[in-house]
Amino acid sequence: MKRLVVFVPATFLVLFLLNSFVLKEKKAEKKTVAAAKSKLLNVVFRSTDGGQTWQNISEGLPENLQREGVWRNGLLANDGGLYLRAGNGVYHTEPNATTTFWTKESFPGNQRNLAPGKNGILAYDLRGQFLQKTNGAGNWSPRYTDFQQQAVRIDKTVDWMYKNYKEKEVRTLFETAQGTVLVGSNNSLFRSANSGKTWKQLHVGDGRMQLVESDGVLLTTSKNGILRSTDDGENWERVISEGGLGIAVERIDGGFAAIVYNPITKNNTMHISQDSGKTWNEIGQDLQPSWNSLFIKIFGLQSSSTVLSIKQAGKYLVCGSTDGAFRSSDMGKTWKKISLPSVENSGFNLSASGNVIYAIPNKGC
Repeated sequence: MKRLVVFVPATFLVLFLLNSFVLKEKKAEKKTVAAAKSKLLNVVFRSTDGGQTWQNISEGLPENLQREGVWRNGLLANDGGLYLRAGNGVYHTEPNATTTFWTKESFPGNQRNLAPGKNGILAYDLRGQFLQKTNGAGNWSPRYTDFQQQAVRIDKTVDWMYKNYKEKEVRTLFETAQGTVLVGSNNSLFRSANSGKTWKQLHVGDGRMQLVESDGVLLTTSKNGILRSTDDGENWERVISEGGLGIAVERIDGGFAAIVYNPITKNNTMHISQDSGKTWNEIGQDLQPSWNSLFIKIFGLQSSSTVLSIKQAGKYLVCGSTDGAFRSSDMGKTWKKISLPSVENSGFNLSASGNVIYAIPNKGC
C-alpha cells in the first residue's frame, strides 16, 4: 500500500506536468498567431496604374492606426511620396517603394497636422505652434513664432480658445508660391506677406478653410461654398454655392475640382473648372443617389452614397465615396468603379501625387 500511495501521486504529477506543458505550448502558439495577425494592417493602399490594382503598404506603421484610423490632416502626398504623422514620429514612404515601405523619423513636438511649404514640410497644431523641416535639412525648426502674440492683439474676439489659453485657434496653414503665409482661424484668415514677421486679419473664412493654388489662383472651402482669390489671398469672391459648406478643393489640369454640400438634397456634389476657377461644371451626376433614395435620405430613413474626396492622378480623376472609389478618364463625364480591398471602413479618403494614388479607409467619427 505504501508503494501504491507513492506511485499514484507520481502518476498524477507526470500527467499534470505534461498537461501544463501542452497548455503552455497552446498559449504560446495563440500569442504567436495573435502577433502575426496584429501585423496584418489595412491602413494605407497604393496604386500606380490609375486604381486598377492596389498594394497594401501598411506594414511598418503603428498598429493603433488599424483601430483609430489616420488623422485626416496628418497626411501629405507630394513627388517625394507620402508623409504620415502618427505617435512620436513622421513616417515616409517613397512612391515606388517595393520592400521596406516606411521609414520613421522622430518628431520633436505634438503637432499632428502636416502642410506643404514653399521650402519644406510644415507641421502645426490648433494652438498655433509651427515647425518646419526645410528641404535638405535634418531637423525641425520653429516658424512664425510671433503669430499668436500678433493675432491676439489684432483680433479681439473672445471665444473658447481665448478664454482658456489667451490664444487664437489655428485650423489651416498654407504657403503660396509667392511665399505668402495664410493661417485659418475659427472666425477669420490671417495673412503675412513677409514670412510671418507681420500679420493682417482678413474677414473671410470660418475655420473650415482648405486651400489650394494653381497658376497664381487660390481656392478655399468655406461655410458659404468655394471662394477664389487672384491676388495672393488679399481679396476673395465666392464662385460656387449650393447653400451649404465647401467640402474640398483640389488642383487638376487647367484648373480645379471642388466638392460642396447641398442642404436640400443632403448630399455632396462635385464640380470642375478648367479656366482657373472662373466657370464651373457639375460632374458625377451618375454617382449621385436616385431621387427615390434622396427622398428616403431627406426624411432620415437611411443613408446614401456620399462623395468624400476627389483627386487627379495622371490622366484620371479619382473620387472616394462611402460606396468605394471611382475613376474617370474624361474629366468626370463618365465614371468606373474601382475595386478596393474589402476592409472595414466608412468609405475611402484619397491622396494623390503624379500617377500615384493613396487610399485610406475612413474610420468615421
